[in-house]
Amino acid sequence: MNDTLHFPPATGIGSLPGTDAREAAKAATGSFEDFPHLPELPARGPGADMIGRTAGLLVELYARVEPSGWRIGDRPGRDTRRARSWLGEDLDALEEFTQGYEGLLKVQAVGPWTLAASLELRNGEAALSDPGACRDLAASLAEGLRLHLDEVRRRVPGARLVLQLDEPSLTAVLRGQVRTASGYRTHRAVDRQIVEATLRDVIAVHDGPDGGGPVVVHSCAPDVPFALLRRAGAAGISFDFSLLTERDDEAIGEAVEGGTRLFAGVVPGTDGPLSDPAGSVMGVRTLWRRLGLRPGLLPEAVTVTPACGLAGASPGYARSAYAHCVRAARSLADNPE
Repeated sequence: MNDTLHFPPATGIGSLPGTDAREAAKAATGSFEDFPHLPELPARGPGADMIGRTAGLLVELYARVEPSGWRIGDRPGRDTRRARSWLGEDLDALEEFTQGYEGLLKVQAVGPWTLAASLELRNGEAALSDPGACRDLAASLAEGLRLHLDEVRRRVPGARLVLQLDEPSLTAVLRGQVRTASGYRTHRAVDRQIVEATLRDVIAVHDGPDGGGPVVVHSCAPDVPFALLRRAGAAGISFDFSLLTERDDEAIGEAVEGGTRLFAGVVPGTDGPLSDPAGSVMGVRTLWRRLGLRPGLLPEAVTVTPACGLAGASPGYARSAYAHCVRAARSLADNPE
């Protein structure tokens, strides 16, 4: 499937500052006319945050807010209703600004391993501590994503959906670095084959024979496991470009040659001076030369994004960052050398 994909040159990650769903939808659709995304507005509070929003998608599993974070409960409560209500608001706004739209449209949800590292069981420990709970959570997430994608297709019928799974905790899960509730110990590392198989099952919801499109996995943590994500079926991998080291070179070279799209996060996610667009993608060109890859392949292989979500930025900076991504991508296409 990967070799038939034609991803546009720039898009956003997901979160934006502020609390106005219509303003956010206008920014995401207006900035990225050929690759908009469904915005997330965590400033609204619990249920609009990344974990709460995805917990609201789960099927036959519910979560509520405790002082320590989101905890799995027995029945849908106020927090679940709030999460679903905000998602509905966001979808209403997106639908309004995508009338007649035909093209790629990205929606984001937290992936199974970051969810397992973040959601607590009744005893207060992360679901990650219980292999059975991890399996149940992944199955519930897969079914919830299937329903969510169907809903977005109904609202924006001309769009081809791209599903982004946010997995910032994935490396910590693989390395046994997720802390227990006490904070004194860490949960043991999860076997790589189990991590890969679970991701493959969730990715198959969208990418499989009954699904309908590519899945991108996003992590703005260091040491993204490129090879594992490719084996699990990710068509694209989204990452903070500034965190790459030369240790990643081989995995990135193999990803590009295997047709995996790189979503290169080159524009800072928080307020600060923006360099000229060509300067923002200079590191990408340098990487390309180091890997000995054909310059003409650059626009075919790279989508330019912010380094991470923009929830912590000012509204003005967020708009500038989106415009900057578009200009930086154009610079890459016009002058790949």
